[in-house]
Amino acid sequence: MKILIATGIYPPDIGGPATYSKLLNDELPKRGIGVAILSFGEVRKLPKVIRHCAYFFKLLKRSKGCDIIYAQDPVSVGLPTLLACKITGKKFFIRVAGDYAWEQAAQRHGVEDSIDEFQKKKYGFRTELLRSVQRFVVGRAHTVITPSIYFRSLVAGWSKRQKRVFHIYNGIEFPAITQSKNDARNQLGIPSNSLAVVSAGRLVPWKGFFKLIDVIENLTKSATAKSHYKLYIIGDGPDRSSLEKYVADKDLKSNVVLTGSIPRQRLFSYLIAANAFVLNTSFESFSFQIVEAMHAGAPVVSTDIGNIAEIVEDGKSGILLKPDDKEAFEAAILKVMNEPRFREEMVANAREKSKFFSINRTLDELCKLLEV
Repeated sequence: MKILIATGIYPPDIGGPATYSKLLNDELPKRGIGVAILSFGEVRKLPKVIRHCAYFFKLLKRSKGCDIIYAQDPVSVGLPTLLACKITGKKFFIRVAGDYAWEQAAQRHGVEDSIDEFQKKKYGFRTELLRSVQRFVVGRAHTVITPSIYFRSLVAGWSKRQKRVFHIYNGIEFPAITQSKNDARNQLGIPSNSLAVVSAGRLVPWKGFFKLIDVIENLTKSATAKSHYKLYIIGDGPDRSSLEKYVADKDLKSNVVLTGSIPRQRLFSYLIAANAFVLNTSFESFSFQIVEAMHAGAPVVSTDIGNIAEIVEDGKSGILLKPDDKEAFEAAILKVMNEPRFREEMVANAREKSKFFSINRTLDELCKLLEV
């Protein structure tokens, strides 16, 4: 068997689809499955519309000798893949890890509804067009794969063929823990008297970074003279300049650091160094960052949305809260900082749970579906 993976991004690009596609390219051949890769990056410099046409013809050419074409999103690569499969007779698999129509509406058209509320309402022409495209593509796939039970239930609502929608948790290859917390803090230049709060993700509205900055501001005002809260926001995205201005306007440059995109090993060092990993997100189909934080030994404080409750058991392997509840986040962070026995038990439980999200489990389940 051989599959062609159609992906929007691929290393050295950074992001979930790139990491996932690289994993399949490296690991599936070890299981006797051939892999070819076609990244949208090969045509991205072309003008709009033309780039999609060029990608479609590349799909036709690259798919020769393949049995399955596996698209990594329902729009930019999903629609050309569907058309190519119709022409060539190849099986069409698709992985859906986000709602592109909702993401664009939230970023560009001021939609503030949650992703769950979004499923029940109608919006403007462009948003509804995107929604129609992704539902059209998903509804015609031979197999649809999502990264969590939560997102499987959401995506199943896009298609009448719900029995073809499956969930396979993302497998994570954890970096080796070769540093102590003090070594990591020294390497990163984190002051010894600082309580380091780390957060990570794409800098977009639903990640809740503005409210998290407010939380750190309030903790800083109430902190003792001996301790100093410092928030490290790791990642990049369209909200970066607005976040930088927000930090400057609040005079918090000594308390909040936006690192931008950094190599994965350096991100892991931040997780090892952290006194807490905090995520005030309003949407996650699957959070790589939370699982990596659990493995690294960072106490997790997050929102109880999306699939996060599938990863974190509230009060046992982390603390789960409502999005944007600043008082609850402040109390949870203080609890983690001030109750060492609770913190140590939570970290131990979380590290054990992180083992569930193994690469072998992911590949075993995917291979079963590929053979259907």
